[in-house]
Amino acid sequence: MTTILIVDDEQNMRQLIDLVLVNAGFHTIHAANGTEAYYAVSQQTIDLVLLDVMMPGENGFEVCKAIQAMLPVPVIFLTARDASEDKVKGLMLGGDDYIVKPFTADELVARIYAVLRRAGASVHEPEAQFLQHGVIKIDEVSRKVYLEDEPITLTLKEFELLYLFMKHPDNVYSREQLLEHIWDLNYSGGTRTVDTHIKTLRIKLGKKSKEASDYIQTVWGVGYRFEKNL
Repeated sequence: MTTILIVDDEQNMRQLIDLVLVNAGFHTIHAANGTEAYYAVSQQTIDLVLLDVMMPGENGFEVCKAIQAMLPVPVIFLTARDASEDKVKGLMLGGDDYIVKPFTADELVARIYAVLRRAGASVHEPEAQFLQHGVIKIDEVSRKVYLEDEPITLTLKEFELLYLFMKHPDNVYSREQLLEHIWDLNYSGGTRTVDTHIKTLRIKLGKKSKEASDYIQTVWGVGYRFEKNL
């Protein structure tokens, strides 16, 4: 099984990426900083590193340079910084790709497969497994979402919300429960972020299908549910 090292100082981001990669069939290891990353690389066989750029202490560029001195391994930078000079710097230091946050689950998995293939790794992409209700279909392996068989692009949080709803249709989730499932117990942004993400998810679904946006229903005074029998 392909092993991917996730290096990011934000626990929530590590957990979110972990969920995406495990569902795609990868084995993951976590590191919160350069020190933990160096230990992981020295102790285990790592096939690829996902490396955040903006970390306290040693930044991702410094960590990449140190890792490449220890062991040549493919590196994909993950960052909110999209300046061209940062991309060039990352690639010059030995990075193989540079993904700007926010990114979608299917983009991340596709870029990982592309880098692994370029590195000569033996990559066996798992067969698709579909979860479908009405006009919405999710490939649970690649985490791609289709509306009437046309792909749509969702953020990681939007995907996780939709996936949770479709896995448990008719369940009613309070905003607090959705925060616990999709974010984590340490998230301090409040329940308004749930409403915002539900709104953007409905908009994206509704652009291609009015029926699709109606699946996610508001249960007044409680929260939200997915109605599969429209």
